[in-house]
Amino acid sequence: MMTNGTCTVALDVMGADGGPQAIIEGGLTAARQLGGAIHIVFVGRRDQIEPVLSIQKHRPDNLSVQHAETEVPMHIAATDGVRMRDSSVAVGLRLVKRHQANAFVSPGNTGAVMATSLLTLGRIKGVSRPAITAVFPTSSGIPTVVLDVGANADCKPHHLSQFAVMGSVYASVVLHKPSPRVGLLSIGEERSKGNDLIFSAHELLKDSKINFIGNIEGRDILSGNTDVAVTDGFTGNILLKFAESIQPMFGKLIKRQVDTNVFSRFGVFLMRPFLRRMKRSLDYAEAGGAPLLGVNGTVIICHGSSNSRAIYNAVKIAYEMWLNKVKERIHDDLITNHFGRENESKDTRTDIRDGVVHPAAPDDQC
Repeated sequence: MMTNGTCTVALDVMGADGGPQAIIEGGLTAARQLGGAIHIVFVGRRDQIEPVLSIQKHRPDNLSVQHAETEVPMHIAATDGVRMRDSSVAVGLRLVKRHQANAFVSPGNTGAVMATSLLTLGRIKGVSRPAITAVFPTSSGIPTVVLDVGANADCKPHHLSQFAVMGSVYASVVLHKPSPRVGLLSIGEERSKGNDLIFSAHELLKDSKINFIGNIEGRDILSGNTDVAVTDGFTGNILLKFAESIQPMFGKLIKRQVDTNVFSRFGVFLMRPFLRRMKRSLDYAEAGGAPLLGVNGTVIICHGSSNSRAIYNAVKIAYEMWLNKVKERIHDDLITNHFGRENESKDTRTDIRDGVVHPAAPDDQC
């Protein structure tokens, strides 16, 4: 499947909320738009994939199908999902492990994708914990990269320092900035504010070689005052869910105003182009998916209700990460910033019990 100069992306078409149709359409769009630079492997039940492909008037040559017998349901626990060895998640990640694919994209069960990625691919040398990374829109028009947004509820200072390095590398790719500004999310900009985790992480980051600007507050994320916001997965996931509520709230507020009188309706009619642009800037589909940074491979986790545009954008992100060697740069930058040597010795073992990778890494026992 893999050829020199071509990025092969394994796309999990099973397990999404709306079924495989939108996922396949997004993959077809990516195959057409990116052309010979990419090869899409649809991973899932062949009897559900082939009927969709057979009705295409112009079926691209740069795609193939890899059969997977089962899918991971959204409602099951990550540990149960990991044990499903014939699922589309497991099959797709094995393609990456065996170097038959360069990246894996999935709108399936987030916990199962994360746990199976750890078990199958392992961590980049020097990484204690991987982090789920999201891109938030800002008033400046330049997005903010936020991590972790859900992989690690409890963190230690060196976890946050590693997130900062990984986020800086990723932001340099998606934002095209050679030295992204990195901020540590706290309850105030002053160094005297925060908890023990923030105080210790701040000490590590201020001596690093990344462009660390110090503590930031929640309002700095949407204002664009920082390029990368670093936090633990508990706080980050709350931020992510809050951000996802902004667009529907905005729509309801407009509808409520429109329903008040005829002048409001006329005003909205005139502002339709602006409102469309505003809606698009707040739409999660524009971000595509959330990279799982720190695993030894390119993995993109998409929203379960992703439409075809979101899938296309997720595949495009996977391609850009491969093209810019994000995985390799994360490893190199961790060493450069003196975090890798400190943590490598603690990552020689893997916390696996009953064939399942558990969230607690060996270094968490220190």
